[in-house]
Amino acid sequence: MKFFITIFRDEDGVFIAECPSIPGCISQGKTEQEAESNIREAIKECLEVRAEKGMPLNIITHQKESGLDL
Repeated sequence: MKFFITIFRDEDGVFIAECPSIPGCISQGKTEQEAESNIREAIKECLEVRAEKGMPLNIITHQKESGLDL
């Protein structure tokens, strides 16, 4: 399976990684590479837990433009 992830740097300089299609699947790292590695592990663990509980493995997400001119 392939998952879209987002990585951003917070106000403390920590890189935060999220997988929007798996609710609550978030990790972090001191570097962008570490955050990406950590979110890969978090995705695996989240999928295992969701499967054990009989929950859908992921949710449907869509990417759309907001129409806002910023």
